[in-house]
Amino acid sequence: VVQRFTRAFAALTPEQFVEDFLLRHLEVMHVVVGYNVRFGRNRAGSVETLQTLGARLGFGVDVVGPVEVDGRQVSSTRLREAVQAGDMRQARRLVGRPYALRGRVVLGDRRGRTLGFPTANLHPRPRLALPPDGVYAVSSVIDGRRQPGVLNIGIRPTFGGARRTVEAHFLDFAGDLYRRWLVVEFIERLRGESVFAGPEALKAAIAADVARARRVLAAEPTPAAGGH
Repeated sequence: VVQRFTRAFAALTPEQFVEDFLLRHLEVMHVVVGYNVRFGRNRAGSVETLQTLGARLGFGVDVVGPVEVDGRQVSSTRLREAVQAGDMRQARRLVGRPYALRGRVVLGDRRGRTLGFPTANLHPRPRLALPPDGVYAVSSVIDGRRQPGVLNIGIRPTFGGARRTVEAHFLDFAGDLYRRWLVVEFIERLRGESVFAGPEALKAAIAADVARARRVLAAEPTPAAGGH
């Protein structure tokens, strides 16, 4: 359930939020929250508030304590910093799984196909934090099978591009993905975006990216196909 954060919703007191939203709307039986959760108007509600209301209104409350990686507390700020730096290994360590984007495949200019590397042009969900421009080894589940790939984020400067795009080439895959929704997991950043002398130089670079991605992804543990 995704609740729009309207003025009326923001004005709910902690008690109103619990009674009107959690109980009447969602009919919750049990709530799991982080140790530092705040909710309700002016952030007035706390873990203690929720536990008190749970005892009175008949729902359980579990509190998840802080988690540390490398002696520092895991937080959304740390995750965002890792993603913005292109450190996908660190992002994975922080959340326990690969950082992923969900997007719909849209029409592109089919330039990748002319180069011998057809791509799925992804339109990511709004407000998603994207890694910096560059080339990444990625993985996705397509038709129940885990599919390795190479993904590029950037403006395609070799062809004078100006608009930022997200394009994925899935290795040894020839199906039609147009209009489908995909979840793509970032495994490792391979390189930054570069300007090449022309199409042949770009083709050679993409071939090298594919070869490196194969090595990176071959060393990955094989997760369940339905991971997302």
